[in-house]
Amino acid sequence: MVTGYWSLERTSARGGSCRPVCLHPSASPFIAHPLRVATGFTILEMLIVLFLLTVVVAVVFPRISLTEDLSPTGRKLVGVLRTVQGLAATSQKPLKLYLDIDQGTYWMMLVEGKEERIPLDPAWKIPRALPESIRFTEVSIGQDKRFSGRVDVSFFANGRIEPITLYLTDAKNNLLGLAVDSLTGGIRVSDERLDPPLNPIIPDRVRLLLKANQQGGAGASQRGLVPNQ
Repeated sequence: MVTGYWSLERTSARGGSCRPVCLHPSASPFIAHPLRVATGFTILEMLIVLFLLTVVVAVVFPRISLTEDLSPTGRKLVGVLRTVQGLAATSQKPLKLYLDIDQGTYWMMLVEGKEERIPLDPAWKIPRALPESIRFTEVSIGQDKRFSGRVDVSFFANGRIEPITLYLTDAKNNLLGLAVDSLTGGIRVSDERLDPPLNPIIPDRVRLLLKANQQGGAGASQRGLVPNQ
């Protein structure tokens, strides 16, 4: 074991002989500190870092779920509703979104008259599935509630959507609800039940348009433009 380094010290003015002198290890600039590793961190510092990493992992790991939770699935479904609504408005063709409550799948169909066909978009060639830990528990179209089977939601060419309320649950029975307002197109998301309003409020501007249409239909009937029943 090296405890120092040797130095030569002259013993005479003529430099005839030299005797070795052992210096203390602390005087050497080339000997590393006994507690410091090659990387420059001491063992104590490394132990502190490992302890902190252990604490962080212990706190964060229980919050990491190996399966998708409700929030990402809810956001994904909201995106699907917006996508189908936009496609119906841009293509000026009605669309339907089918939901299979039992299988946990959904898909889109293009409505052409009395027939339906799969859209040309390859993303909708096959039905999409919910994560295994999440399922549909209830889907309502207006006041019609369904707990099993298939449900279809209509998307009209003018951008409107049928009033739909659906609920999702995960393996721990956590609840997430989505509700679509047919008049405004707004989508509400909540972890509580979202019962649709029984008597939705019709804005004044819409009420005036409805009255104008009714008056126009009556005038057309009187002028003989609409056949009498």
